Amino acid sequence: MRITGDILDSAAYRGAATITRRLRDHGFLAYVVGGAPRDLLLGQHPTDYDIATSARPEEVRQLFKKTIAVGEQFGVVLVLLDEAPYEVATFRADGDYLNGRRPARVRFCTPREDALRRDFTVNALMLDPIEHKILDFVGGRRDIRERRIRTVGDPDARFGEDHLRLIRAIRFAARLDFRIERKTHAAIRRLAATITRVAAERLGAELAKILMGPRAGRAMRLLSETGLLPHVLPEVEAMQGVEQPPNFHPEGDVFTHTCLMLDMADQPSVALAFAILLHDVAKPPTQRRTAKRIRFDGHCEMGATMARRICRRLKLPRAVIERVQYLVANHLKIKDAPNMRPARLKRFLREEGFAELLEIFRLDSLASHGNLEGYAWCRQTFEQLSREQVAPPPLLTGHDLIAMGYRPGPLFKEILTAVETAQLEGRIHAADEARHLVRRRFPLRGDAP
Repeated sequence: MRITGDILDSAAYRGAATITRRLRDHGFLAYVVGGAPRDLLLGQHPTDYDIATSARPEEVRQLFKKTIAVGEQFGVVLVLLDEAPYEVATFRADGDYLNGRRPARVRFCTPREDALRRDFTVNALMLDPIEHKILDFVGGRRDIRERRIRTVGDPDARFGEDHLRLIRAIRFAARLDFRIERKTHAAIRRLAATITRVAAERLGAELAKILMGPRAGRAMRLLSETGLLPHVLPEVEAMQGVEQPPNFHPEGDVFTHTCLMLDMADQPSVALAFAILLHDVAKPPTQRRTAKRIRFDGHCEMGATMARRICRRLKLPRAVIERVQYLVANHLKIKDAPNMRPARLKRFLREEGFAELLEIFRLDSLASHGNLEGYAWCRQTFEQLSREQVAPPPLLTGHDLIAMGYRPGPLFKEILTAVETAQLEGRIHAADEARHLVRRRFPLRGDAP
Protein backbone atom coordinates (compact mmCIF):
# COMPACT_ATOMS: atom_id res chain seq x y z
CA MET A 1 0.00 0.00 0.00
CA ARG A 2 1.42 3.38 -1.00
CA ILE A 3 0.42 6.36 1.13
CA THR A 4 1.35 9.82 -0.13
CA GLY A 5 3.66 12.03 1.89
CA ASP A 6 1.05 14.70 2.61
CA ILE A 7 -1.16 12.11 4.33
CA LEU A 8 1.77 10.65 6.28
CA ASP A 9 2.67 14.16 7.44
CA SER A 10 -0.87 15.05 8.49
CA ALA A 11 -1.50 15.52 12.20
CA ALA A 12 -4.44 13.11 12.10
CA TYR A 13 -2.40 10.25 10.61
CA ARG A 14 0.52 10.88 12.97
CA GLY A 15 -1.89 10.85 15.92
CA ALA A 16 -3.39 7.52 14.85
CA ALA A 17 0.12 6.06 14.50
CA THR A 18 1.09 7.38 17.95
CA ILE A 19 -1.93 5.76 19.64
CA THR A 20 -1.36 2.50 17.75
CA ARG A 21 2.33 2.39 18.68
CA ARG A 22 1.62 3.04 22.37
CA LEU A 23 -0.95 0.23 22.48
CA ARG A 24 1.48 -2.15 20.75
CA ASP A 25 4.33 -1.16 23.04
CA HIS A 26 2.22 -2.46 25.91
CA GLY A 27 1.51 -5.78 24.22
CA PHE A 28 -1.83 -5.08 22.56
CA LEU A 29 -2.89 -5.46 18.94
CA ALA A 30 -4.11 -2.22 17.33
CA TYR A 31 -5.19 -1.15 13.85
CA VAL A 32 -6.92 1.78 12.17
CA VAL A 33 -10.39 0.65 11.06
CA GLY A 34 -13.54 1.93 9.39
CA GLY A 35 -13.51 4.51 6.62
CA ALA A 36 -9.86 5.57 6.86
CA PRO A 37 -8.29 2.45 5.24
CA ARG A 38 -10.91 2.60 2.48
CA ASP A 39 -10.30 6.28 1.77
CA LEU A 40 -6.52 5.81 1.78
CA LEU A 41 -6.82 3.03 -0.81
CA LEU A 42 -8.90 5.42 -2.90
CA GLY A 43 -6.21 8.10 -2.62
CA GLN A 44 -8.39 10.34 -0.46
CA HIS A 45 -7.77 12.11 2.84
CA PRO A 46 -9.73 10.39 5.65
CA THR A 47 -11.95 12.66 7.70
CA ASP A 48 -11.20 10.72 10.89
CA TYR A 49 -9.22 7.78 12.20
CA ASP A 50 -10.86 5.13 14.38
CA ILE A 51 -8.74 2.49 16.10
CA ALA A 52 -9.60 -1.09 17.08
CA THR A 53 -7.49 -2.88 19.66
CA SER A 54 -7.26 -5.98 21.83
CA ALA A 55 -6.95 -3.70 24.89
CA ARG A 56 -10.02 -3.48 27.12
CA PRO A 57 -11.55 -0.04 27.83
CA GLU A 58 -10.02 0.17 31.31
CA GLU A 59 -6.60 -0.70 29.86
CA VAL A 60 -6.96 2.01 27.19
CA ARG A 61 -7.80 4.58 29.85
CA GLN A 62 -4.71 3.64 31.85
CA LEU A 63 -2.42 4.21 28.86
CA PHE A 64 -3.58 7.71 27.89
CA LYS A 65 -3.85 10.88 29.94
CA LYS A 66 -7.03 12.29 28.41
CA THR A 67 -9.89 9.88 27.72
CA ILE A 68 -13.67 10.00 27.66
CA ALA A 69 -15.81 6.90 28.16
CA VAL A 70 -18.42 7.08 25.39
CA GLY A 71 -19.63 3.48 25.27
CA GLU A 72 -17.69 1.22 27.58
CA GLN A 73 -20.38 -1.46 27.45
CA PHE A 74 -19.48 -1.75 23.76
CA GLY A 75 -15.76 -1.33 24.41
CA VAL A 76 -15.45 2.26 23.15
CA VAL A 77 -13.24 4.99 24.63
CA LEU A 78 -12.46 8.41 23.18
CA VAL A 79 -8.74 9.26 23.38
CA LEU A 80 -7.77 12.94 23.15
CA LEU A 81 -4.36 13.52 21.62
CA ASP A 82 -3.40 17.19 21.31
CA GLU A 83 -7.14 17.84 21.83
CA ALA A 84 -7.99 15.82 18.69
CA PRO A 85 -10.43 12.94 19.41
CA TYR A 86 -9.74 9.35 18.33
CA GLU A 87 -12.29 6.62 18.91
CA VAL A 88 -10.56 3.55 20.32
CA ALA A 89 -12.70 0.40 20.49
CA THR A 90 -11.95 -3.11 21.67
CA PHE A 91 -12.23 -5.83 19.02
CA ARG A 92 -15.71 -7.23 19.46
CA ALA A 93 -18.20 -9.72 18.10
CA ASP A 94 -21.87 -8.83 18.48
CA GLY A 95 -24.54 -11.06 19.94
CA ASP A 96 -28.13 -11.15 18.70
CA TYR A 97 -29.66 -7.85 17.61
CA LEU A 98 -33.03 -7.54 19.34
CA ASN A 99 -34.13 -4.09 18.17
CA GLY A 100 -32.75 -3.74 14.66
CA ARG A 101 -30.11 -1.37 15.90
CA ARG A 102 -27.87 -2.55 18.77
CA PRO A 103 -26.68 -5.98 19.86
CA ALA A 104 -28.14 -7.37 23.08
CA ARG A 105 -24.58 -8.18 24.19
CA VAL A 106 -21.04 -8.07 22.89
CA ARG A 107 -17.97 -10.18 23.52
CA PHE A 108 -14.38 -9.16 22.92
CA CYS A 109 -12.68 -11.14 20.17
CA THR A 110 -9.97 -11.33 17.49
CA PRO A 111 -9.36 -8.84 14.65
CA ARG A 112 -10.87 -11.28 12.14
CA GLU A 113 -14.09 -11.69 14.14
CA ASP A 114 -14.30 -7.92 14.51
CA ALA A 115 -14.08 -7.49 10.74
CA LEU A 116 -16.78 -10.11 10.15
CA ARG A 117 -19.38 -8.21 12.20
CA ARG A 118 -19.02 -4.94 10.22
CA ASP A 119 -21.53 -3.71 7.62
CA PHE A 120 -19.80 -3.53 4.21
CA THR A 121 -16.55 -5.03 3.02
CA VAL A 122 -15.10 -1.65 2.05
CA ASN A 123 -15.55 -0.57 5.70
CA ALA A 124 -14.08 -3.74 7.22
CA LEU A 125 -10.42 -3.21 6.29
CA MET A 126 -7.73 -2.70 8.94
CA LEU A 127 -4.64 -0.54 8.51
CA ASP A 128 -1.30 -0.83 10.24
CA PRO A 129 -0.33 2.90 10.32
CA ILE A 130 3.25 2.07 11.27
CA GLU A 131 4.07 -0.49 8.59
CA HIS A 132 1.46 0.98 6.20
CA LYS A 133 -0.08 -2.44 5.56
CA ILE A 134 -3.72 -3.48 5.12
CA LEU A 135 -5.40 -6.49 6.75
CA ASP A 136 -8.32 -7.73 4.66
CA PHE A 137 -10.43 -10.62 5.98
CA VAL A 138 -13.51 -10.01 3.80
CA GLY A 139 -12.36 -9.10 0.28
CA GLY A 140 -12.71 -5.38 0.76
CA ARG A 141 -9.68 -4.48 -1.37
CA ARG A 142 -11.10 -6.34 -4.33
CA ASP A 143 -14.48 -4.63 -3.90
CA ILE A 144 -12.73 -1.26 -3.87
CA ARG A 145 -10.88 -2.14 -7.07
CA GLU A 146 -14.15 -3.27 -8.67
CA ARG A 147 -15.97 -0.25 -7.21
CA ARG A 148 -18.83 -2.08 -5.54
CA ILE A 149 -20.69 -2.02 -2.23
CA ARG A 150 -21.16 -5.50 -0.77
CA THR A 151 -22.22 -6.59 2.70
CA VAL A 152 -19.89 -8.60 4.89
CA GLY A 153 -21.41 -12.06 4.64
CA ASP A 154 -25.14 -12.65 4.29
CA PRO A 155 -26.89 -9.36 3.35
CA ASP A 156 -30.16 -10.37 5.03
CA ALA A 157 -28.30 -10.93 8.29
CA ARG A 158 -26.36 -7.66 8.08
CA PHE A 159 -29.46 -5.59 7.26
CA GLY A 160 -31.48 -7.43 9.88
CA GLU A 161 -28.96 -6.42 12.57
CA ASP A 162 -29.38 -2.73 11.82
CA HIS A 163 -32.04 -1.62 9.35
CA LEU A 164 -30.32 1.74 8.87
CA ARG A 165 -27.66 -0.13 6.88
CA LEU A 166 -30.18 -0.23 4.01
CA ILE A 167 -29.80 3.54 3.67
CA ARG A 168 -26.08 3.48 4.45
CA ALA A 169 -25.53 1.22 1.44
CA ILE A 170 -27.08 3.92 -0.73
CA ARG A 171 -24.98 6.64 0.89
CA PHE A 172 -21.69 4.82 0.32
CA ALA A 173 -22.61 3.91 -3.27
CA ALA A 174 -23.37 7.56 -4.03
CA ARG A 175 -20.46 9.07 -2.12
CA LEU A 176 -17.87 6.69 -3.57
CA ASP A 177 -19.56 6.42 -6.98
CA PHE A 178 -19.70 2.63 -6.61
CA ARG A 179 -22.37 0.20 -7.75
CA ILE A 180 -24.26 -2.00 -5.28
CA GLU A 181 -23.42 -5.69 -5.67
CA ARG A 182 -26.27 -7.84 -7.02
CA LYS A 183 -27.12 -9.86 -3.89
CA THR A 184 -26.82 -6.79 -1.68
CA HIS A 185 -29.08 -4.83 -4.05
CA ALA A 186 -31.66 -7.62 -4.10
CA ALA A 187 -31.68 -7.78 -0.30
CA ILE A 188 -32.27 -4.03 -0.04
CA ARG A 189 -35.29 -4.33 -2.34
CA ARG A 190 -36.59 -7.32 -0.40
CA LEU A 191 -36.19 -5.65 3.00
CA ALA A 192 -37.02 -2.06 2.04
CA ALA A 193 -40.17 -1.88 4.18
CA THR A 194 -38.17 -2.60 7.35
CA ILE A 195 -36.60 0.86 7.12
CA THR A 196 -39.75 2.18 8.80
CA ARG A 197 -38.56 0.55 12.04
CA VAL A 198 -35.60 2.94 12.25
CA ALA A 199 -35.96 5.85 14.68
CA ALA A 200 -36.83 9.09 12.90
CA GLU A 201 -33.81 11.02 14.21
CA ARG A 202 -31.39 8.33 12.95
CA LEU A 203 -33.11 8.34 9.59
CA GLY A 204 -32.97 12.14 9.40
CA ALA A 205 -29.27 12.20 10.28
CA GLU A 206 -28.47 9.60 7.59
CA LEU A 207 -30.49 11.47 4.96
CA ALA A 208 -28.65 14.66 5.91
CA LYS A 209 -25.31 12.94 5.26
CA ILE A 210 -26.58 11.78 1.86
CA LEU A 211 -27.92 15.18 0.85
CA MET A 212 -24.84 17.09 1.97
CA GLY A 213 -22.47 14.70 0.22
CA PRO A 214 -21.53 14.23 -3.44
CA ARG A 215 -23.94 12.74 -6.00
CA ALA A 216 -26.99 13.19 -3.76
CA GLY A 217 -29.18 13.06 -6.86
CA ARG A 218 -27.84 9.62 -7.68
CA ALA A 219 -28.60 8.60 -4.11
CA MET A 220 -32.24 9.65 -4.55
CA ARG A 221 -32.45 7.62 -7.74
CA LEU A 222 -30.97 4.60 -5.93
CA LEU A 223 -33.41 5.04 -3.05
CA SER A 224 -36.24 4.94 -5.55
CA GLU A 225 -34.77 2.06 -7.56
CA THR A 226 -34.39 -0.10 -4.44
CA GLY A 227 -37.90 0.65 -3.17
CA LEU A 228 -36.70 2.59 -0.11
CA LEU A 229 -37.88 6.04 -1.16
CA PRO A 230 -41.64 5.36 -0.83
CA HIS A 231 -41.04 4.32 2.79
CA VAL A 232 -38.61 7.11 3.65
CA LEU A 233 -39.83 10.11 1.63
CA PRO A 234 -43.11 9.24 -0.11
CA GLU A 235 -43.59 12.91 -1.02
CA VAL A 236 -40.35 12.82 -3.04
CA GLU A 237 -41.26 9.51 -4.67
CA ALA A 238 -44.51 11.20 -5.78
CA MET A 239 -42.48 13.64 -7.92
CA GLN A 240 -41.75 10.89 -10.43
CA GLY A 241 -43.69 11.21 -13.66
CA VAL A 242 -45.01 14.69 -12.79
CA GLU A 243 -44.61 16.54 -16.08
CA GLN A 244 -43.48 20.16 -16.31
CA PRO A 245 -43.78 22.74 -19.11
CA PRO A 246 -41.03 21.71 -21.57
CA ASN A 247 -40.11 25.29 -22.51
CA PHE A 248 -39.04 25.92 -18.90
CA HIS A 249 -38.08 22.36 -17.99
CA PRO A 250 -36.59 20.51 -20.95
CA GLU A 251 -34.84 18.15 -18.50
CA GLY A 252 -38.01 16.24 -17.69
CA ASP A 253 -40.25 15.58 -14.69
CA VAL A 254 -40.04 17.08 -11.20
CA PHE A 255 -38.04 14.16 -9.79
CA THR A 256 -35.44 14.38 -12.58
CA HIS A 257 -35.16 18.13 -12.08
CA THR A 258 -34.66 17.75 -8.32
CA CYS A 259 -32.01 15.04 -8.72
CA LEU A 260 -30.09 17.23 -11.17
CA MET A 261 -30.05 20.06 -8.63
CA LEU A 262 -28.83 17.75 -5.89
CA ASP A 263 -26.02 16.45 -8.08
CA MET A 264 -24.94 20.03 -8.89
CA ALA A 265 -24.89 21.20 -5.26
CA ASP A 266 -21.42 21.65 -3.80
CA GLN A 267 -21.22 20.81 -0.08
CA PRO A 268 -24.52 22.49 0.84
CA SER A 269 -25.50 23.18 4.43
CA VAL A 270 -28.03 20.79 5.89
CA ALA A 271 -30.83 23.37 5.48
CA LEU A 272 -29.94 24.15 1.86
CA ALA A 273 -29.65 20.43 1.09
CA PHE A 274 -33.15 19.64 2.39
CA ALA A 275 -34.52 22.78 0.71
CA ILE A 276 -33.15 21.64 -2.65
CA LEU A 277 -34.75 18.24 -2.15
CA LEU A 278 -38.11 19.72 -1.14
CA HIS A 279 -38.31 22.98 -3.12
CA ASP A 280 -40.84 21.47 -5.57
CA VAL A 281 -42.39 18.94 -3.20
CA ALA A 282 -45.84 20.48 -3.68
CA LYS A 283 -45.81 20.27 -7.48
CA PRO A 284 -47.53 16.87 -7.57
CA PRO A 285 -50.62 18.01 -5.59
CA THR A 286 -50.79 21.44 -7.28
CA GLN A 287 -50.30 20.34 -10.91
CA ARG A 288 -52.97 21.80 -13.18
CA ARG A 289 -53.22 21.65 -16.96
CA THR A 290 -54.64 24.51 -18.99
CA ALA A 291 -55.07 24.84 -22.72
CA LYS A 292 -51.72 26.62 -22.94
CA ARG A 293 -49.46 25.04 -20.34
CA ILE A 294 -48.93 23.03 -17.17
CA ARG A 295 -49.24 25.11 -14.01
CA PHE A 296 -48.31 24.64 -10.35
CA ASP A 297 -50.15 27.53 -8.70
CA GLY A 298 -49.30 28.01 -5.04
CA HIS A 299 -46.67 25.28 -4.95
CA CYS A 300 -44.17 27.47 -3.07
CA GLU A 301 -46.57 28.19 -0.23
CA MET A 302 -47.91 24.65 0.00
CA GLY A 303 -44.37 23.31 -0.40
CA ALA A 304 -43.19 25.30 2.63
CA THR A 305 -45.92 23.71 4.74
CA MET A 306 -45.14 20.23 3.43
CA ALA A 307 -41.39 20.74 3.92
CA ARG A 308 -41.94 21.77 7.53
CA ARG A 309 -44.04 18.66 8.15
CA ILE A 310 -41.43 16.37 6.55
CA CYS A 311 -38.52 17.93 8.44
CA ARG A 312 -40.40 17.68 11.73
CA ARG A 313 -41.16 14.04 10.98
CA LEU A 314 -37.40 13.47 10.57
CA LYS A 315 -36.70 15.24 13.88
CA LEU A 316 -34.42 17.86 12.34
CA PRO A 317 -33.35 20.78 14.56
CA ARG A 318 -35.83 23.64 14.79
CA ALA A 319 -33.45 26.19 13.25
CA VAL A 320 -32.90 23.90 10.25
CA ILE A 321 -36.65 23.38 9.81
CA GLU A 322 -37.32 27.12 9.85
CA ARG A 323 -34.59 27.81 7.30
CA VAL A 324 -35.83 25.01 5.00
CA GLN A 325 -39.35 26.41 5.21
CA TYR A 326 -38.09 29.91 4.32
CA LEU A 327 -36.07 28.67 1.36
CA VAL A 328 -38.90 26.56 -0.07
CA ALA A 329 -41.46 29.35 0.37
CA ASN A 330 -39.27 31.94 -1.36
CA HIS A 331 -37.28 29.91 -3.91
CA LEU A 332 -38.90 31.70 -6.89
CA LYS A 333 -38.90 35.18 -5.37
CA ILE A 334 -35.51 36.11 -6.82
CA LYS A 335 -36.91 36.18 -10.36
CA ASP A 336 -39.08 39.13 -9.25
CA ALA A 337 -36.20 41.05 -7.64
CA PRO A 338 -35.26 43.22 -10.67
CA ASN A 339 -38.80 44.67 -10.66
CA MET A 340 -38.98 45.36 -6.92
CA ARG A 341 -39.12 48.90 -5.55
CA PRO A 342 -35.79 49.86 -3.89
CA ALA A 343 -37.04 49.54 -0.31
CA ARG A 344 -38.59 46.12 -0.87
CA LEU A 345 -35.47 44.93 -2.70
CA LYS A 346 -33.14 46.05 0.09
CA ARG A 347 -35.28 44.38 2.73
CA PHE A 348 -35.22 41.21 0.62
CA LEU A 349 -31.43 41.30 0.24
CA ARG A 350 -30.88 41.59 3.97
CA GLU A 351 -33.09 38.64 4.92
CA GLU A 352 -31.25 35.97 6.86
CA GLY A 353 -30.74 33.08 4.49
CA PHE A 354 -30.66 35.18 1.31
CA ALA A 355 -27.27 33.78 0.21
CA GLU A 356 -28.70 30.24 0.34
CA LEU A 357 -31.82 31.44 -1.45
CA LEU A 358 -29.58 32.81 -4.18
CA GLU A 359 -27.81 29.45 -4.47
CA ILE A 360 -31.02 27.44 -4.70
CA PHE A 361 -32.23 29.78 -7.45
CA ARG A 362 -28.95 29.29 -9.34
CA LEU A 363 -29.25 25.52 -9.13
CA ASP A 364 -32.93 25.67 -10.04
CA SER A 365 -32.07 27.63 -13.19
CA LEU A 366 -29.12 25.43 -14.18
CA ALA A 367 -31.19 22.26 -13.78
CA SER A 368 -33.97 23.59 -16.03
CA HIS A 369 -33.90 26.39 -18.64
CA GLY A 370 -30.28 27.38 -17.92
CA ASN A 371 -30.97 31.14 -17.94
CA LEU A 372 -28.86 32.77 -15.18
CA GLU A 373 -29.63 36.41 -15.95
CA GLY A 374 -31.89 36.86 -12.90
CA TYR A 375 -29.37 35.13 -10.68
CA ALA A 376 -26.48 37.24 -12.01
CA TRP A 377 -28.42 40.49 -11.49
CA CYS A 378 -29.32 39.58 -7.90
CA ARG A 379 -25.85 38.41 -7.03
CA GLN A 380 -24.25 41.56 -8.43
CA THR A 381 -26.72 43.77 -6.57
CA PHE A 382 -26.23 41.76 -3.36
CA GLU A 383 -22.44 42.10 -3.57
CA GLN A 384 -22.42 45.80 -4.56
CA LEU A 385 -24.69 47.12 -1.82
CA SER A 386 -23.06 47.57 1.58
CA ARG A 387 -24.65 46.42 4.82
CA GLU A 388 -25.33 50.07 5.71
CA GLN A 389 -27.15 50.60 2.41
CA VAL A 390 -29.54 47.67 2.90
CA ALA A 391 -29.85 48.03 6.70
CA PRO A 392 -28.98 51.64 7.63
CA PRO A 393 -29.18 52.83 11.26
CA PRO A 394 -32.76 53.96 11.97
CA LEU A 395 -33.45 57.67 11.75
CA LEU A 396 -36.19 57.44 14.39
CA THR A 397 -37.06 55.04 17.20
CA GLY A 398 -40.14 54.47 19.31
CA HIS A 399 -38.68 56.75 21.98
CA ASP A 400 -38.43 59.53 19.38
CA LEU A 401 -42.09 59.08 18.47
CA ILE A 402 -43.10 59.29 22.15
CA ALA A 403 -41.06 62.51 22.45
CA MET A 404 -42.99 63.84 19.45
CA GLY A 405 -46.27 63.20 21.28
CA TYR A 406 -47.32 59.86 19.80
CA ARG A 407 -48.74 57.16 22.05
CA PRO A 408 -47.26 53.64 21.84
CA GLY A 409 -49.42 51.23 19.90
CA PRO A 410 -49.85 49.36 16.63
CA LEU A 411 -49.42 52.62 14.70
CA PHE A 412 -45.75 52.76 15.75
CA LYS A 413 -44.83 49.88 13.45
CA GLU A 414 -46.58 51.52 10.50
CA ILE A 415 -44.86 54.84 11.16
CA LEU A 416 -41.37 53.37 11.56
CA THR A 417 -41.83 51.22 8.46
CA ALA A 418 -42.83 54.28 6.44
CA VAL A 419 -39.76 56.15 7.70
CA GLU A 420 -37.45 53.28 6.84
CA THR A 421 -39.01 52.92 3.38
CA ALA A 422 -38.34 56.57 2.61
CA GLN A 423 -34.80 56.17 3.97
CA LEU A 424 -34.11 53.05 1.87
CA GLU A 425 -35.43 54.78 -1.24
CA GLY A 426 -33.18 57.81 -0.66
CA ARG A 427 -36.00 60.29 -0.09
CA ILE A 428 -34.86 61.22 3.42
CA HIS A 429 -31.40 61.14 5.01
CA ALA A 430 -31.64 62.78 8.44
CA ALA A 431 -33.74 62.66 11.60
CA ASP A 432 -35.28 66.09 10.98
CA GLU A 433 -36.49 64.95 7.56
CA ALA A 434 -37.92 61.82 9.16
CA ARG A 435 -39.85 63.87 11.75
CA HIS A 436 -41.23 66.10 9.02
CA LEU A 437 -42.41 63.03 7.08
CA VAL A 438 -44.11 61.62 10.18
CA ARG A 439 -45.88 64.90 11.00
CA ARG A 440 -47.10 65.16 7.42
CA ARG A 441 -48.28 61.55 6.96
CA PHE A 442 -49.41 60.80 10.50
CA PRO A 443 -50.60 64.13 11.94
CA LEU A 444 -51.48 64.33 15.62
CA ARG A 445 -54.85 65.72 16.65
CA GLY A 446 -54.44 69.46 16.69
CA ASP A 447 -51.63 69.51 14.11
CA ALA A 448 -52.16 71.82 11.19
CA PRO A 449 -53.38 69.89 8.10
